Amino acid sequence: MRITQGAFSFLPDLTDEQITAQVQYCLDNGWAVNLEYTDDPHPRNTYWDMWGHPMFDIADAAGVMMELANCRKAHGDLYIRMSAFDSTHGWESVKLSFIVNRPANEPGFRLRRQESGGRNIRYTTEPYATDKPEGDRYAE
Repeated sequence: MRITQGAFSFLPDLTDEQITAQVQYCLDNGWAVNLEYTDDPHPRNTYWDMWGHPMFDIADAAGVMMELANCRKAHGDLYIRMSAFDSTHGWESVKLSFIVNRPANEPGFRLRRQESGGRNIRYTTEPYATDKPEGDRYAE
């Protein structure tokens, strides 16, 4: 099951050349870029681990791509996403976020159905990845 989060998630994976173009677009707009990684890509898991510090004051996408390469070396078996933050007064939020690395095997999610009072039905999404302990979730 392919995880779909952020921009471009319904498209085929971006090449490094396409990622570089997106990063340069972000930098040209004055947005700070950062990289994050996780082994639990649940849509409500907003707390991914940050790779290094946010990259303010970088003018060339090559610097970000160098950090992405280092992050892939250390966490290539996990999900890695790139986010661009606009610190302009009035915006102060993420303007672009997309996945730049995926594990070879994406186990997906299960949908749990729970009946509650008044014949209400509640649904919960749980990642199959969390069936294994942290650090072993994508080991083959």
